[in-house]
Amino acid sequence: MPRIALFGAAGAIGRSIASAIGAQGRPYRVVGRSDASLRKIFGSDPLAEIVTWDPDSPASVEAAARGVDTLIYLVGVNYTQFELHPELMRKTLVGAISAGVRQMLLIGTVYPYGLPHTTPVREDHPRAPHTFKGRMRKAQEDLLMQAHSEGRIRATVLRLPDFYGPGVEASLLHGAIKAAVQGGTADMIGPLDRPHEFVFVPDVGPVVARLIDTPAAFGRIWHLAGAGVTTQQTLVAEMERQTGRKLKTRVAGKTMLRLIGLFNPFMRELVEMHYLQTQPVIMDDSALQQLIGPIEKTTYAEGIRRALES
Repeated sequence: MPRIALFGAAGAIGRSIASAIGAQGRPYRVVGRSDASLRKIFGSDPLAEIVTWDPDSPASVEAAARGVDTLIYLVGVNYTQFELHPELMRKTLVGAISAGVRQMLLIGTVYPYGLPHTTPVREDHPRAPHTFKGRMRKAQEDLLMQAHSEGRIRATVLRLPDFYGPGVEASLLHGAIKAAVQGGTADMIGPLDRPHEFVFVPDVGPVVARLIDTPAAFGRIWHLAGAGVTTQQTLVAEMERQTGRKLKTRVAGKTMLRLIGLFNPFMRELVEMHYLQTQPVIMDDSALQQLIGPIEKTTYAEGIRRALES
């Protein structure tokens, strides 16, 4: 029986983690709402056990976690429903603890920090979110780490920046990558010339696989930074270099997002997080590297090449 379970496994990060665990020859369980989606992604891997769940059903949550030692939490919600994050974490914790899960890792974001006070940002930076989404993500983390402090489960958080990679649609760079391959105009969120960092999704899985086997990782939050500070403009130029043609872009700033948001709920939700485009959170992951050793990070040039080929 698999001792590692990925809850919310169907996304890009889940696929990266599953690949890394599978490469070690370890069986794993993938948990999600849609059996069809899970089978499409993991059905050909004999190491993958496919389990569906209903997070609103305590019995279903407990059944999905039964027999599991380590739970990796990647459960996403609609961008217009961030209030669900703490509630889903609460329900999952109750079921996991009841099922006897020993440890849990949450894939987190920079949202709980709010406006950065330093550059780069270390793990001891205050978590002072000024946005609704940041508060919901902080509440999610607080529930998990409180359970750890109370001795109910061993817990840790791995915080990621924006990400990109082959087949990754939920990325600031997706529009540019798509236009670079297919032609047309890339819809992007600007300004494009501000410092930013991105993690290449296939680089995440091996880090998580090492982290869950490191006892000292639990009880605190860790950062995995990108492959250095860059800009969206620089990465667009790299796409142009690799494809040999100019990329047309259509860039929306905060005002434009607000106008589009009058008709598009998703775009409306991007407005409050736009500060990350002008006051980015650049992360310091030296603590993580001291914990687990050197981390292999794909260069932006190579990452762009692989994303364009996918």
